[in-house]
Amino acid sequence: MDELFTYLLQFGSLNPRQLDLIASKATPLALPRDAYFLEAGQVSRRVGFLLEGVLRICYYNNQGQEITRNFIDEHHLTTNLRGLEDGLASAEYVQAVTDCRLLVFTKPDWDELAHTIVGWREMVHQMTTRHLHEKLARISPMVSQDATTRYREFLANYPQLANRIPLSYLASFLGMTQSSLSRIRRNIR
Repeated sequence: MDELFTYLLQFGSLNPRQLDLIASKATPLALPRDAYFLEAGQVSRRVGFLLEGVLRICYYNNQGQEITRNFIDEHHLTTNLRGLEDGLASAEYVQAVTDCRLLVFTKPDWDELAHTIVGWREMVHQMTTRHLHEKLARISPMVSQDATTRYREFLANYPQLANRIPLSYLASFLGMTQSSLSRIRRNIR
């Protein structure tokens, strides 16, 4: 629970009673490797805080190819905001890349926190904004870079993820084939 509190306190102040309320709403969840936190077609009804492990967000393109769009590592929230707030079905999957441990809040509990804790909505807005900036920082340079540069930058910026992600997922995220990624890895060693 301390990891969650440390994360939340970056975005605002919370008193001990508020922290106790948050702790009372969090349910531990063990998600085994390859299991789904959310599947395409489902409406998101929970918010997860990743304590341990790596999740990936993926989808299938119109040719039926699986595309990894993003990775989520420890001490980040995961949900489908459009589904949670607007009741829309997700077009993407959130899948465990490794065995994961999360703290999970149901939608009713998450909504109760918003109605009970003064400033909660602003904190959530700040969390969402930070996540968006992190995602853009991860994805934006890939548009104009060659494959080797994309891989090198991924290693430089996310060394903690590189050895935890299967090559097929990493290749998909970087926009290349697994054989191209293997060749690049051989050439830069």
